[in-house]
Amino acid sequence: MLFTLILFRVLLSALTKYPVSRKGRKTRKTKLPLHKHTPSGKRGDDIRPKPPLHVTCSTWLLPESCEADVNTSENIMSLKKALSAASPLTLRIVAECPVTKARACDLILPHSAVSTPVFMPVGTQGTMKGITVDQLEGLGCQICLGNTYHLGMRPGPDLIEKANGLHGFMNWKRNLLTDSGGFQMVSLVKLSEVTEEGVKFKSPYDGKEILLSPEKSIDIQNSLGSDIMMQLDDVISSTLKGPRVEEAMHRSIRWLDRCIAANKNPDKQNLFAIIQGGLNVELRKACLDEMTQRDVPGFAIGGLSGGEEKNDFWRMVTLSTDHLPREKPRYLMGVGYPVDLVVCVALGCDMFDCVFPTRTARFGSALVPWGSLQIKHNQYAKDFQPIDPDCQCPTCFRHSRAYLHALFKSDTAATHHVTIHNIAYQLTLMLSVRRSIVEGRFPEFIQTFMKRMFPSRDQYPGWAVDALASVNVTLE
Repeated sequence: MLFTLILFRVLLSALTKYPVSRKGRKTRKTKLPLHKHTPSGKRGDDIRPKPPLHVTCSTWLLPESCEADVNTSENIMSLKKALSAASPLTLRIVAECPVTKARACDLILPHSAVSTPVFMPVGTQGTMKGITVDQLEGLGCQICLGNTYHLGMRPGPDLIEKANGLHGFMNWKRNLLTDSGGFQMVSLVKLSEVTEEGVKFKSPYDGKEILLSPEKSIDIQNSLGSDIMMQLDDVISSTLKGPRVEEAMHRSIRWLDRCIAANKNPDKQNLFAIIQGGLNVELRKACLDEMTQRDVPGFAIGGLSGGEEKNDFWRMVTLSTDHLPREKPRYLMGVGYPVDLVVCVALGCDMFDCVFPTRTARFGSALVPWGSLQIKHNQYAKDFQPIDPDCQCPTCFRHSRAYLHALFKSDTAATHHVTIHNIAYQLTLMLSVRRSIVEGRFPEFIQTFMKRMFPSRDQYPGWAVDALASVNVTLE
């Protein structure tokens, strides 16, 4: 009996130390190292463990003050209830800033909920340059972009549809937004021609003439299976003036109607309208008046961030948000500079996208709260701090500025590491913005953000000062 009891205790101890997995294999319990960056940039003891890159939960990335907002049982239950609704999109306004036009929302889409304000990284051809899908998911990204023009050319919508859409092709389990392809054809393809029928251009791959009509654009996006689709709009330069601006605005309205009629999956895919009108106040108002009469799930502010003066830019943004319906998401296209993001959240925008964080990483520029670090510069050759001692991304956790500087001399892995950091920076920034809105301290957040970004008050961009003043925030 005594022998049996001893044997039982030994077996129980072994099972506790080496729990049996579902497949019957023993798995050893391991503790992740507790680790943090000290203010000096040296590594010390503490604080919370870093998950591996395949971890899908985004809360490890959040500032600690954000975790309660994301993980409250009331919030989770509300999101589950909204996800079960029949509509493919639901916008739940969580909080609104009483001073500015900023708001924090839960955008419920077919694949998951998205916390707004949100920055959406751009994966042109179904992949993000310099980062894998698993790593992007590990950073907590809830939605990213695919490019209809590039994916429609190669590998083609038929192949992607056979892979159960772009989600299956990429093995991406979260949300996708696809653009219409119009911008790329007008800006990248030579000898493109825009007519009422659509955009005619020659394929850069085989030289064949192709027509991208509103119907064709939606057909491709239906095959891709994105959660949010963009209408085909008549894209022109943001600095263009004259009758062509009015023509493009009216044509975009007509093309929106054709896109709505062509959508085969309105119960699964959300079609967003794109507000046009250039820098002309009356034309933009006319477009807003017309497009908001259409029952579309959301609206994008287009035709900006293309070289126009910043004062013109922010005035068109605030004009648009003033006229867009409160109950629908507002997507400001092509905006990704940190200052632009914070200001445009204050002006009432919910969603943003830009290639900025990935493109700037390829040039060795790492984003930090005080601007950027040019890692290729020799001043970082012997600097053993992480890019940002306060950043908790995998790059800052594992690598020093000196190491990254050395990699940029000969190894493309440097771009990979800085890309991870830059995307993490953008995502964390937007989560911090959201938390400040929820806690009712967004104006104070703006003051702190600007003071850290710029060494002195006289270095604040004039347009940002004016834009924030228009929503009752006077920078100190």
